[in-house]
Amino acid sequence: MLSNINDYLTNAMGPAGPLIAMGVLGVFFIIMTLPILLTRKEDPFDRLAGSAIKASAPSSTGAKKMSLREKETGPNLDKFAAYLEPQDQQEFSARRLKLIQAGYRGKTAVRTYYFLQTTLGLAGLALGALYTLTLGGDADLKWMAIQTFVPGIAGYYGPSYWIDKRREKRQLAILDGFPDALDLMLVCIEAGQSLDQGIQRVAKEIAPSAPELSEEFTMVSNEMRAGKERATVLKDMAERCDIQDISAFATVMIQSATFGTSLGEALRVYASEMRDKRVTRAEEKANTLPTKMTLCTMMFTVPPLLVIMVGPSVFSIYTEMVVK
Repeated sequence: MLSNINDYLTNAMGPAGPLIAMGVLGVFFIIMTLPILLTRKEDPFDRLAGSAIKASAPSSTGAKKMSLREKETGPNLDKFAAYLEPQDQQEFSARRLKLIQAGYRGKTAVRTYYFLQTTLGLAGLALGALYTLTLGGDADLKWMAIQTFVPGIAGYYGPSYWIDKRREKRQLAILDGFPDALDLMLVCIEAGQSLDQGIQRVAKEIAPSAPELSEEFTMVSNEMRAGKERATVLKDMAERCDIQDISAFATVMIQSATFGTSLGEALRVYASEMRDKRVTRAEEKANTLPTKMTLCTMMFTVPPLLVIMVGPSVFSIYTEMVVK
Protein backbone atom coordinates (compact mmCIF):
# COMPACT_ATOMS: atom_id res chain seq x y z
CA MET A 1 0.00 0.00 0.00
CA LEU A 2 2.80 2.41 0.90
CA SER A 3 4.58 1.56 -2.36
CA ASN A 4 1.43 2.35 -4.34
CA ILE A 5 1.01 5.69 -2.54
CA ASN A 6 4.67 6.50 -3.13
CA ASP A 7 4.42 5.67 -6.83
CA TYR A 8 1.23 7.74 -7.18
CA LEU A 9 2.77 10.81 -5.49
CA THR A 10 5.95 10.45 -7.55
CA ASN A 11 4.01 10.25 -10.80
CA ALA A 12 1.77 13.18 -9.82
CA MET A 13 4.33 15.64 -8.37
CA GLY A 14 7.71 14.33 -9.40
CA PRO A 15 10.53 12.82 -7.28
CA ALA A 16 9.84 15.21 -4.40
CA GLY A 17 6.13 14.32 -4.30
CA PRO A 18 6.27 12.14 -1.14
CA LEU A 19 8.24 14.79 0.72
CA ILE A 20 5.83 17.54 -0.31
CA ALA A 21 2.90 15.41 0.85
CA MET A 22 4.60 14.80 4.21
CA GLY A 23 5.26 18.54 4.61
CA VAL A 24 1.67 19.47 3.80
CA LEU A 25 0.39 16.82 6.21
CA GLY A 26 2.72 18.07 8.95
CA VAL A 27 1.62 21.68 8.48
CA PHE A 28 -2.02 20.56 8.59
CA PHE A 29 -1.51 18.73 11.89
CA ILE A 30 0.36 21.70 13.38
CA ILE A 31 -2.46 24.08 12.40
CA MET A 32 -5.01 21.71 13.90
CA THR A 33 -3.17 21.33 17.22
CA LEU A 34 -2.10 24.95 17.75
CA PRO A 35 -5.50 26.15 19.04
CA ILE A 36 -5.56 23.28 21.55
CA LEU A 37 -2.04 24.02 22.78
CA LEU A 38 -2.54 27.75 23.05
CA THR A 39 -5.80 27.39 24.96
CA ARG A 40 -4.69 24.65 27.32
CA LYS A 41 -6.32 24.41 30.73
CA GLU A 42 -4.48 25.16 33.92
CA ASP A 43 -2.94 22.14 35.59
CA PRO A 44 -4.43 21.47 39.06
CA PHE A 45 -0.94 21.06 40.51
CA ASP A 46 0.03 24.48 39.12
CA ARG A 47 -3.10 25.92 40.73
CA LEU A 48 -2.12 24.41 44.10
CA ALA A 49 1.44 25.75 43.74
CA GLY A 50 0.08 29.21 42.94
CA SER A 51 -2.18 29.09 45.98
CA ALA A 52 0.77 28.16 48.20
CA ILE A 53 2.82 31.07 46.84
CA LYS A 54 -0.03 33.50 47.43
CA ALA A 55 -0.49 32.20 50.97
CA SER A 56 3.22 32.55 51.81
CA ALA A 57 3.59 35.97 50.18
CA PRO A 58 2.96 39.11 52.25
CA SER A 59 -0.54 40.51 51.79
CA SER A 60 0.18 43.92 50.35
CA THR A 61 -1.44 45.60 47.41
CA GLY A 62 1.92 46.57 45.91
CA ALA A 63 3.40 43.05 46.06
CA LYS A 64 4.40 41.68 42.68
CA LYS A 65 3.38 38.23 41.52
CA MET A 66 6.24 35.73 41.61
CA SER A 67 7.09 34.34 38.21
CA LEU A 68 9.94 32.56 36.52
CA ARG A 69 10.14 35.00 33.61
CA GLU A 70 11.27 38.58 33.88
CA LYS A 71 8.56 40.94 32.74
CA GLU A 72 9.79 43.13 29.94
CA THR A 73 8.22 45.81 27.83
CA GLY A 74 7.28 44.87 24.32
CA PRO A 75 5.02 42.23 22.75
CA ASN A 76 3.34 39.79 25.12
CA LEU A 77 5.02 36.40 24.60
CA ASP A 78 3.61 34.64 27.65
CA LYS A 79 1.50 32.25 25.58
CA PHE A 80 4.62 31.10 23.71
CA ALA A 81 6.72 30.70 26.86
CA ALA A 82 6.10 26.93 26.97
CA TYR A 83 8.04 26.56 23.71
CA LEU A 84 10.92 28.93 24.47
CA GLU A 85 11.94 28.25 28.08
CA PRO A 86 11.29 25.82 30.96
CA GLN A 87 8.20 26.37 33.02
CA ASP A 88 8.98 24.74 36.37
CA GLN A 89 11.64 25.93 38.77
CA GLN A 90 13.44 22.59 38.93
CA GLU A 91 14.06 22.37 35.19
CA PHE A 92 15.02 26.04 35.03
CA SER A 93 17.50 25.67 37.91
CA ALA A 94 19.05 22.52 36.42
CA ARG A 95 19.57 24.18 33.02
CA ARG A 96 20.94 27.36 34.59
CA LEU A 97 23.37 25.37 36.73
CA LYS A 98 24.63 23.50 33.67
CA LEU A 99 25.17 26.78 31.82
CA ILE A 100 27.01 28.24 34.82
CA GLN A 101 29.24 25.17 34.93
CA ALA A 102 30.03 25.82 31.26
CA GLY A 103 30.95 29.44 32.03
CA TYR A 104 27.77 31.24 30.92
CA ARG A 105 26.52 33.29 33.88
CA GLY A 106 24.38 35.96 32.21
CA LYS A 107 20.80 36.62 33.26
CA THR A 108 19.51 35.67 29.82
CA ALA A 109 21.72 32.58 29.40
CA VAL A 110 18.84 30.10 29.74
CA ARG A 111 16.57 32.06 27.39
CA THR A 112 19.36 32.42 24.84
CA TYR A 113 20.08 28.69 25.02
CA TYR A 114 16.48 27.70 24.29
CA PHE A 115 16.18 30.36 21.59
CA LEU A 116 19.29 29.04 19.83
CA GLN A 117 18.08 25.47 20.20
CA THR A 118 14.72 26.27 18.60
CA THR A 119 16.16 28.56 15.91
CA LEU A 120 18.93 26.18 14.85
CA GLY A 121 16.52 23.26 14.78
CA LEU A 122 14.09 25.06 12.50
CA ALA A 123 16.92 26.45 10.35
CA GLY A 124 18.41 22.98 9.93
CA LEU A 125 15.02 21.58 9.02
CA ALA A 126 14.49 24.33 6.45
CA LEU A 127 17.94 23.82 4.93
CA GLY A 128 17.41 20.06 4.77
CA ALA A 129 14.07 20.52 3.02
CA LEU A 130 15.59 23.05 0.60
CA TYR A 131 18.46 20.70 -0.22
CA THR A 132 16.08 17.79 -0.78
CA LEU A 133 13.80 19.81 -3.08
CA THR A 134 16.62 21.32 -5.15
CA LEU A 135 19.51 18.85 -5.11
CA GLY A 136 17.93 15.70 -3.76
CA GLY A 137 17.72 14.04 -7.13
CA ASP A 138 15.86 10.76 -7.56
CA ALA A 139 16.41 9.50 -4.03
CA ASP A 140 13.90 7.17 -2.41
CA LEU A 141 11.52 8.22 0.36
CA LYS A 142 13.72 7.00 3.21
CA TRP A 143 16.80 8.88 1.99
CA MET A 144 14.75 12.03 1.38
CA ALA A 145 13.45 11.89 4.95
CA ILE A 146 17.01 11.49 6.25
CA GLN A 147 18.23 14.45 4.19
CA THR A 148 15.38 16.59 5.51
CA PHE A 149 15.25 15.77 9.22
CA VAL A 150 18.88 15.02 10.12
CA PRO A 151 20.03 18.68 9.76
CA GLY A 152 17.11 19.77 11.94
CA ILE A 153 17.97 17.22 14.62
CA ALA A 154 21.64 18.23 14.49
CA GLY A 155 20.73 21.90 14.82
CA TYR A 156 18.39 21.22 17.73
CA TYR A 157 20.93 19.22 19.74
CA GLY A 158 23.92 21.34 18.67
CA PRO A 159 23.71 23.83 21.57
CA SER A 160 23.45 20.99 24.10
CA TYR A 161 26.54 19.32 22.62
CA TRP A 162 28.42 22.64 22.68
CA ILE A 163 27.50 23.25 26.33
CA ASP A 164 28.63 19.76 27.33
CA LYS A 165 31.99 20.19 25.60
CA ARG A 166 32.54 23.65 27.10
CA ARG A 167 31.65 22.28 30.53
CA GLU A 168 34.13 19.40 30.24
CA LYS A 169 36.87 21.72 28.97
CA ARG A 170 36.30 24.17 31.82
CA GLN A 171 36.32 21.43 34.44
CA LEU A 172 39.58 20.06 33.07
CA ALA A 173 41.16 23.53 33.15
CA ILE A 174 40.06 24.04 36.77
CA LEU A 175 41.37 20.61 37.73
CA ASP A 176 44.78 21.24 36.15
CA GLY A 177 45.34 24.52 38.00
CA PHE A 178 43.91 23.42 41.35
CA PRO A 179 47.10 21.87 42.91
CA ASP A 180 49.14 25.03 42.21
CA ALA A 181 46.38 27.17 43.68
CA LEU A 182 46.40 25.06 46.85
CA ASP A 183 50.18 25.49 47.16
CA LEU A 184 49.83 29.26 46.87
CA MET A 185 47.00 29.25 49.38
CA LEU A 186 49.13 27.25 51.81
CA VAL A 187 51.91 29.82 51.47
CA CYS A 188 49.44 32.63 52.20
CA ILE A 189 48.01 30.83 55.25
CA GLU A 190 51.47 30.10 56.69
CA ALA A 191 52.44 33.74 56.11
CA GLY A 192 49.70 34.75 58.57
CA GLN A 193 46.84 35.65 56.25
CA SER A 194 43.28 34.49 56.83
CA LEU A 195 41.48 32.13 54.47
CA ASP A 196 39.51 35.00 52.93
CA GLN A 197 42.68 37.01 52.25
CA GLY A 198 44.45 33.91 50.95
CA ILE A 199 41.67 33.12 48.49
CA GLN A 200 41.67 36.71 47.26
CA ARG A 201 45.45 36.70 46.76
CA VAL A 202 45.41 33.31 45.04
CA ALA A 203 42.65 34.46 42.67
CA LYS A 204 44.84 37.39 41.64
CA GLU A 205 48.05 35.39 41.24
CA ILE A 206 46.68 32.47 39.19
CA ALA A 207 44.65 34.60 36.78
CA PRO A 208 47.20 34.34 33.90
CA SER A 209 47.67 30.56 34.16
CA ALA A 210 44.22 29.40 35.27
CA PRO A 211 41.59 32.05 34.49
CA GLU A 212 38.64 29.69 35.11
CA LEU A 213 39.79 28.82 38.63
CA SER A 214 40.68 32.46 39.27
CA GLU A 215 37.13 33.43 38.35
CA GLU A 216 35.73 30.92 40.85
CA PHE A 217 38.02 32.08 43.65
CA THR A 218 37.19 35.71 42.90
CA MET A 219 33.49 34.95 43.20
CA VAL A 220 34.13 33.13 46.50
CA SER A 221 36.10 36.11 47.82
CA ASN A 222 33.41 38.60 46.80
CA GLU A 223 30.64 36.54 48.40
CA MET A 224 32.60 36.25 51.65
CA ARG A 225 33.23 39.99 51.74
CA ALA A 226 29.52 40.55 51.12
CA GLY A 227 28.74 38.72 54.35
CA LYS A 228 27.76 35.27 53.13
CA GLU A 229 28.67 32.34 55.36
CA ARG A 230 31.92 30.61 54.48
CA ALA A 231 30.40 27.11 54.48
CA THR A 232 27.63 28.18 52.11
CA VAL A 233 30.08 29.93 49.79
CA LEU A 234 32.36 26.89 49.58
CA LYS A 235 29.41 24.57 48.92
CA ASP A 236 28.19 26.88 46.16
CA MET A 237 31.65 26.83 44.59
CA ALA A 238 31.67 23.01 44.66
CA GLU A 239 28.22 22.97 43.02
CA ARG A 240 29.27 25.45 40.32
CA CYS A 241 32.41 23.50 39.45
CA ASP A 242 30.88 20.02 39.77
CA ILE A 243 34.32 18.47 40.38
CA GLN A 244 34.96 15.87 43.05
CA ASP A 245 38.27 17.42 44.14
CA ILE A 246 36.67 20.85 44.62
CA SER A 247 33.86 19.27 46.65
CA ALA A 248 36.44 17.50 48.81
CA PHE A 249 38.32 20.78 49.27
CA ALA A 250 35.14 22.52 50.43
CA THR A 251 34.46 19.67 52.86
CA VAL A 252 37.99 19.84 54.26
CA MET A 253 37.77 23.61 54.81
CA ILE A 254 34.33 23.37 56.45
CA GLN A 255 35.39 20.53 58.75
CA SER A 256 38.62 22.29 59.67
CA ALA A 257 36.68 25.42 60.70
CA THR A 258 34.03 23.35 62.51
CA PHE A 259 36.39 21.21 64.62
CA GLY A 260 39.02 23.92 65.13
CA THR A 261 41.91 22.03 63.54
CA SER A 262 44.89 23.71 61.90
CA LEU A 263 43.92 25.11 58.51
CA GLY A 264 47.53 25.14 57.29
CA GLU A 265 48.05 21.47 58.14
CA ALA A 266 44.83 20.47 56.38
CA LEU A 267 45.86 22.44 53.30
CA ARG A 268 49.33 20.91 53.30
CA VAL A 269 48.01 17.35 53.34
CA TYR A 270 45.32 18.04 50.75
CA ALA A 271 47.70 19.95 48.43
CA SER A 272 50.13 17.03 48.53
CA GLU A 273 47.30 14.65 47.65
CA MET A 274 46.22 16.86 44.73
CA ARG A 275 49.77 16.92 43.34
CA ASP A 276 49.93 13.13 43.53
CA LYS A 277 46.60 12.84 41.74
CA ARG A 278 47.79 15.17 38.98
CA VAL A 279 50.90 13.03 38.46
CA THR A 280 48.70 9.93 38.42
CA ARG A 281 46.44 11.44 35.75
CA ALA A 282 49.48 12.31 33.63
CA GLU A 283 50.82 8.76 33.97
CA GLU A 284 47.45 7.32 32.96
CA LYS A 285 47.42 9.44 29.81
CA ALA A 286 51.00 8.40 29.04
CA ASN A 287 50.13 4.72 29.49
CA THR A 288 47.22 4.95 27.05
CA LEU A 289 49.39 6.60 24.40
CA PRO A 290 50.92 3.36 22.98
CA THR A 291 47.45 1.87 22.53
CA LYS A 292 46.25 4.97 20.70
CA MET A 293 49.38 5.03 18.52
CA THR A 294 48.93 1.41 17.45
CA LEU A 295 46.14 2.24 15.01
CA CYS A 296 48.07 5.18 13.57
CA THR A 297 51.13 2.98 13.19
CA MET A 298 49.14 0.30 11.38
CA MET A 299 47.51 2.84 9.06
CA PHE A 300 50.43 5.14 8.19
CA THR A 301 53.54 2.99 8.69
CA VAL A 302 52.76 -0.57 7.57
CA PRO A 303 51.31 0.25 4.10
CA PRO A 304 54.31 2.38 2.99
CA LEU A 305 56.65 -0.26 4.39
CA LEU A 306 54.90 -2.97 2.39
CA VAL A 307 55.07 -0.85 -0.74
CA ILE A 308 58.81 -0.30 -0.27
CA MET A 309 59.60 -3.95 0.51
CA VAL A 310 57.16 -5.82 -1.72
CA GLY A 311 56.75 -3.25 -4.49
CA PRO A 312 60.00 -4.02 -6.40
CA SER A 313 59.33 -7.75 -6.31
CA VAL A 314 55.80 -7.29 -7.62
CA PHE A 315 57.06 -4.99 -10.36
CA SER A 316 59.74 -7.53 -11.41
CA ILE A 317 57.21 -10.37 -11.55
CA TYR A 318 54.81 -8.22 -13.56
CA THR A 319 57.59 -7.24 -16.01
CA GLU A 320 58.64 -10.86 -16.55
CA MET A 321 55.04 -11.87 -17.18
CA VAL A 322 54.60 -9.10 -19.74
CA VAL A 323 57.85 -10.02 -21.52
CA LYS A 324 56.91 -13.68 -21.75
